[in-house]
Amino acid sequence: MRGYADFEPTMRFKETLALSRDGRHVAYVDDVLGQFNVAVQPLLGGPATHVTTGTDSGASAVAWYPDGSGVLYLADTKGDQNDHLYRAALRDGESEALTGVPGTHHFLPVGDPFSPDGGRLAYTGNDHTPHRFDLLIRDLPAGATRRIQVDGAEGALGPGHWSPDGNLLTVVEVRGGRTDRHVHLVRVGEGTSTRLAGGTGAAYWLGPWLPDGSGFLVRSNHERDFLGLAVMDTSGKLDWLDTPQWDVEDVALSPDGRTLVWSVNVDGASQLRVRDLGTGRDLPTPDLPPCHISSLAITGGGGSVVMLVSTPTRPANVATLDLRGGALRWLTGAAPAADPSTFVEPELLRYPTHDGRRISAYLYRPVAAGPVPVVLAIHGGPALQERPGYSNDGLFQYLASRGVAVLAPNVRGSTGYGLTFQQLIHRDWGGGDLGDFAAAAEHLRGQDWVDAGRMALLGKSYGGFAVLSCLSRLPAFDWAAAVDWCGPSNLVTAASAVPPAFRSQATLFIGDPEKDAEFLLSRSPVTYADQIRAPLFIIQGANDTRVPQHESDQIVELLRARGVEVRYDVYPDEGHLFGKRENQTRARSSIADFLLTHLLR
Repeated sequence: MRGYADFEPTMRFKETLALSRDGRHVAYVDDVLGQFNVAVQPLLGGPATHVTTGTDSGASAVAWYPDGSGVLYLADTKGDQNDHLYRAALRDGESEALTGVPGTHHFLPVGDPFSPDGGRLAYTGNDHTPHRFDLLIRDLPAGATRRIQVDGAEGALGPGHWSPDGNLLTVVEVRGGRTDRHVHLVRVGEGTSTRLAGGTGAAYWLGPWLPDGSGFLVRSNHERDFLGLAVMDTSGKLDWLDTPQWDVEDVALSPDGRTLVWSVNVDGASQLRVRDLGTGRDLPTPDLPPCHISSLAITGGGGSVVMLVSTPTRPANVATLDLRGGALRWLTGAAPAADPSTFVEPELLRYPTHDGRRISAYLYRPVAAGPVPVVLAIHGGPALQERPGYSNDGLFQYLASRGVAVLAPNVRGSTGYGLTFQQLIHRDWGGGDLGDFAAAAEHLRGQDWVDAGRMALLGKSYGGFAVLSCLSRLPAFDWAAAVDWCGPSNLVTAASAVPPAFRSQATLFIGDPEKDAEFLLSRSPVTYADQIRAPLFIIQGANDTRVPQHESDQIVELLRARGVEVRYDVYPDEGHLFGKRENQTRARSSIADFLLTHLLR
């Protein structure tokens, strides 16, 4: 009998990749060596070379040094999510720390962090004041770093893209996560800035500059419910290029400024669109299966797109798409040991919920005679989305192979369905979303192929909170088992523990732990812990700074005091996002075994 390990991919990737300036190599982050490290590979094919080999240090983002001699990357230690900047030389693989104040966090730009002339490096960090991210410009020849004050900025800062002449830098100010993001234009030499857009409740996501420096690409929901694609000029005026009734989720421009590629999230599936900016004509795009595409980049002449692609039956891999001939070529070979031809294709469905909305969900239904057990799997975030990719590193496919169905809904708060839908969760955790979970369970109980006596729950982070909420506040469904991976159990203590730099965002999303304490406790699973009866499995990283271990400790103590069956696995060398491959395998294998033990009795 095959186990989960046969379904996990042979390598995992972070959603980051970068093309060298000469267009000959691509850099990405994978876990082939057992931890997330930086690899480089010839774009035309050939073996990959790892330029970092960390075991406790996990990389999360990568960029090329302008001369191609090395890479710049972000990495944390033992999952603490305190990312620092490092330089790794290609020649000898030696890494040099560029930042190092303990307990601080840094961000690289969404574009090339190096100025066009290669002399300056842009990034942000909270190494000076814990609750504020400063814009930092490092003069590489001189080795000096200066801070630039962005006028009027109140939220976390993230650099965007350098202008073609290297005089300007776009900067996003994050006040409300994905729903309130302002645009600033920084005059780097002068050290001054101007706010171009924001303050209207809209969000802006920065894209590359046009070659003539007249403006830059942005994705925004300004006066819209969905993210469209536009050019913003240096006065803040928008000229819309595409306004679909879905979100534009990624954009790339060829180095010559002629070929524009962007992806649109259509009910979770990525669709590519291509335009020749020289003629203004949209170009035909090859048909792709339902998939999740991320990390778009375009080769020098605009002939190929490089990206990460995942389908429900194929793990994420780096791939190149020939825009002229339509051929998709896989550059990397992540694959499961199990035969993908036996996997199930998820069905996209919708079910009605308590306030008249319809909730989108992906159903993995096993090829088995019913009635079958089912797992209600709730994604994290909540500002994330269940997509038609190789979900949970093959865990859903493994459960389906063992005769267990999985329903993965995109409840309110999920991205991909407009700003209004996403904001429904703000300061309402355990409110309307709980109704969406109940509606999902009712939908499942109404299917003749579902064994209503064998329904289980699975969730991570916010999804873990959702699991605990369903167990404690919807006990009438008589859940057969549940798995909570680092989910908050007490909204007061969870909001209080958020690092200072992100506290204002937590207040917006969850609530003020002091002013709203009574309300937050009324929505917290610990308040209703005496109603939990189902066997529970909790996974926690000891170094988790986003959802500290105390969140899991609280609920475990309460349940064990009542004699409820609780398995509690704490990983001492992990944080919120597990980095070590062996820990990922162990955690998901343990989840699968726990669920199958309680669902296949």
